[in-house]
Amino acid sequence: MFWHVPGLSAASPVDTILDKENFKLEDLLDEDEIIQECKALNTRLINFLRDKVQVELLLRYIVEETPDDAEKKRIFRFPFIACEIFICEVDVILKTLVEDEDLMNLLFSFLKPDHPHGTLLAGYFGKVVICLMMRKTLPLMNYVKSHPEIVSQLVDLIGITSIMEVLIRLIGADETMYSSYADSMQWLDDIQVLEMIVDKFSSSDSAEVHANAAEILCAVTRYAPPALATKISSPSFVGRLFHHAFEDSRPKSVLVHSLSVCISLLDPKRLVSASYQAFRSQLSHGTLVTASPETVNGMLDSLGDLLKLLDVSSAENILPTTYGSLQPPLGKHRLKIVEFISVLLSIGSEVAEMRLIDLGAIKHVINLFFEYPFNNFLHHHVENIIVSCLESKQDHLIAHVLDECELVTRILEAEKNSALSIDLTKRTLSSEGRTPPRVGFVGHITRIANKLIQLANSNSTIQSHLQQNSGWTEWHASILTKRNAVENVYQWACGRPTSMQDRGRDSDDEDFRDRDYDVAALASNLSQAFKYGIYPSEDVDEAQASQERDDEGCVF
Repeated sequence: MFWHVPGLSAASPVDTILDKENFKLEDLLDEDEIIQECKALNTRLINFLRDKVQVELLLRYIVEETPDDAEKKRIFRFPFIACEIFICEVDVILKTLVEDEDLMNLLFSFLKPDHPHGTLLAGYFGKVVICLMMRKTLPLMNYVKSHPEIVSQLVDLIGITSIMEVLIRLIGADETMYSSYADSMQWLDDIQVLEMIVDKFSSSDSAEVHANAAEILCAVTRYAPPALATKISSPSFVGRLFHHAFEDSRPKSVLVHSLSVCISLLDPKRLVSASYQAFRSQLSHGTLVTASPETVNGMLDSLGDLLKLLDVSSAENILPTTYGSLQPPLGKHRLKIVEFISVLLSIGSEVAEMRLIDLGAIKHVINLFFEYPFNNFLHHHVENIIVSCLESKQDHLIAHVLDECELVTRILEAEKNSALSIDLTKRTLSSEGRTPPRVGFVGHITRIANKLIQLANSNSTIQSHLQQNSGWTEWHASILTKRNAVENVYQWACGRPTSMQDRGRDSDDEDFRDRDYDVAALASNLSQAFKYGIYPSEDVDEAQASQERDDEGCVF
């Protein structure tokens, strides 16, 4: 910011407008420097904008749609500038808004069913409401409490992402901690906001609505307010989710996003970044939801119906691909079921493990692993399932994977027949007249095999199983050992520094910057590059002069 020196600094364009007798709000909104002046707390400008009449006009730009034949600045510029004025967080302007019932009614009239809900204005509306949540929490929450229909209207518009973000913050499932937190959350629990959200799975066919409803519920499971934590993890709530998912008339997106909520219940940290978790650890207004045995049992009640949907034998649709065809394609809903099984195994519930064994779920997903050789999303989840089983403390689970699922035999067969099948009965077919490509799960098989070898050192069951299989011993000695040597990136000599060979850390580690490089050798290499003409000749003199200057000022 520059100092205003009397007689030297030019007058602000905003002040020039304010000096006029008959100026209008539109004149200020059309000025480029109005936002900068608001942030600088221009006294004359703030005193003008804090007036109720001007605040009402600003709100109308945000909540009222304009005709298509209106001026472009009326459609785009004025609503944007009006929103920016509010989110400058000038206290007196926000105070004028929240302390006037009529102005608050005008702001939330955007949510009425008979009002148009364009995504552009919805974004501006969401920004203003969130700003009020942050700066005028108590007046805003009191207004919403006195108008409970606002919550149901927000839920009805949940398909708009900006409205979803408002709802997430309203129920406290975001990083922001509001004052009088507990009272607000208890009130939201009393009006059954979670039930209203989950029922959108049944009342709407829009995939966007289902995705946003699941996002809100997942946000609650990751860091739920105390009043909502018990309800969302209850067996009755889980049963309500699956009830909507299994309705015959519902689209597959309901099942996919319902399972996303269940996955988040089982593992709340699964989809949360490290920085987000670090921030969460500093807060104390909620508790991380963890799956109780009752919650897990509620999910296991629907496991049999889920596994029926994994069956691809009755599907007749065919999807052409660049390498052949899928008959049928796996589908996003089946992939989500496999992910759900993977997370279910990772929580260490013995009841869940026994139920998955009894229903043949683990064997079924391993079959899908080999039936869809180019679906790496599927391979990732199945690899996690196999590793969870092998690392389990339960011998019966390890024996099930090795004996009943025949894991080692399936690996050896896949290695022996590594080309895509042309058998018409297979789920994945190669194109006719073309050389079948190699299957795409060899890397996952290699990792699983290495995990078997690693665990065999400490687990007698795995060790004896591998020793009894002569084919495994031969394959390990002739193929796997050589493959591991070739794929050991620390032994590659591709111009990397020699110190890379013994590094066990990522190059982004802080100590990577502290490594000592041979600067003299690097300078010598650069000199040689110029000597042999690798760089243009006109640059040689400049480079040599630069090197001489460096030699004078540096000691190697």
